[in-house]
Amino acid sequence: MRTSESQGSSPKSKARSLGLKRSQLGLLILLLLVGGSVVVWRALTSASNPAPSSMAQGLPPTPVETITLKRGKGVRRIQLLGQVEASKTATLRTQATGTVERVFVEVGDRVKPGMTIAILDDADQQLVLAEAQARLAQQRSVLARLLVGTRPEIIAQRRAELRSTQAREQEALEDLKRYQELVAAGAISEKALLEEKATVDATRAERLKVQAALAEATAGPTREEIAAQQASVAAANSAVNQAQLTLARTQIKAPASGIVRSREVSTGDRVESNDPVLTLVNSNELDVFLELPEQLSGSITPGLSVELTARALPNWQRRATISGVVPAANAASRRQIVRVRLQNPPQNLLPKMAIAAELQLQVAPDSFIVPRDALVRRDETWLVYTVVDGKAAEMKVKLVVDMGETMAISSSQLQVGQPVVVRGGEALIHGAPVQVAEQNTKQKS
Repeated sequence: MRTSESQGSSPKSKARSLGLKRSQLGLLILLLLVGGSVVVWRALTSASNPAPSSMAQGLPPTPVETITLKRGKGVRRIQLLGQVEASKTATLRTQATGTVERVFVEVGDRVKPGMTIAILDDADQQLVLAEAQARLAQQRSVLARLLVGTRPEIIAQRRAELRSTQAREQEALEDLKRYQELVAAGAISEKALLEEKATVDATRAERLKVQAALAEATAGPTREEIAAQQASVAAANSAVNQAQLTLARTQIKAPASGIVRSREVSTGDRVESNDPVLTLVNSNELDVFLELPEQLSGSITPGLSVELTARALPNWQRRATISGVVPAANAASRRQIVRVRLQNPPQNLLPKMAIAAELQLQVAPDSFIVPRDALVRRDETWLVYTVVDGKAAEMKVKLVVDMGETMAISSSQLQVGQPVVVRGGEALIHGAPVQVAEQNTKQKS
């Protein structure tokens, strides 16, 4: 039995051994196939991607257009947003007390300098002016008499009065002498003598008074009297001027041109001095406040020009100058504000309207200026192609600023006067033959 079992197991072992050999052979063939494929792939890849210099061999010349390279100033265009504000707003106030008799304007009306806005009842002011004018006339009359002096007929009258008082005095003295003799003879009492002495004294005082008046009339007024009267005339004249000013203040006039933004009084209102009447907005001068990007904060100075446009006025455009820089950031946007003074703006440009501006800043004054089409982007690199001995020469450049149709670039390899490809550069490679179809010498800067 042992002999039979060993003879039966021998074919199975041989089969298993044969299967193992076949699987190893298949794995070896698979590895050979994979390795051969890699070799073939590398060979094909290297054949399909030859070096640029080798690719350029045998290619037909590529037609291109070129320009002559020039230096220029790079300009950075920055778009700003802001709004219009009234630069001058005036609140007209009363300078007198009274009742509003009439208001001549409404909100939105345009006024001119000196135009009467409203008037107050002026009856009281008219009365005060009339009284002041009467006092002035009186003082002027007194001064005129002093300057002319005493008339001859007045002097003659004073002299006649003096002669009359002198005669009465002489008569009283004679009566006193007679009374003294009668008292000495005992004919009359001492009391009668005393009464006569009093009469003499009275006539003497009257004579002295008239005599002084005659001397004053003959000598005329003194310089001090004339000066004092002149001062009285000046004071009366000042009172008239003050009354006229108070009367004029009952008419409220516009100090400048503008548009009525609000009105605070109506006909019949009682107003006191310094009460508001209306608010005017200056229509000939506006301020535009623009927000700067954060990276420009602190770097903008007055005097730079901006190009202004307004969405509400599609056909309007104005170049203006930055008038001032606000030394603080806006509380809401955290951006610095610049102010542009706008003289004689269009009538339909109103405060609070949105406005846009373009600020142009010069950067890299020694840059090369080329058209946008002259630049070629390869991965993260900017290139331009020049033409050297009929072949394309690839130059790496640095983009300084994008100016729209033109670009400012810099490169240590470029020189003024070199031809730079502006058409056909997209398909070029370094060393490829080129054929210059057209030479453009004009270039936008």
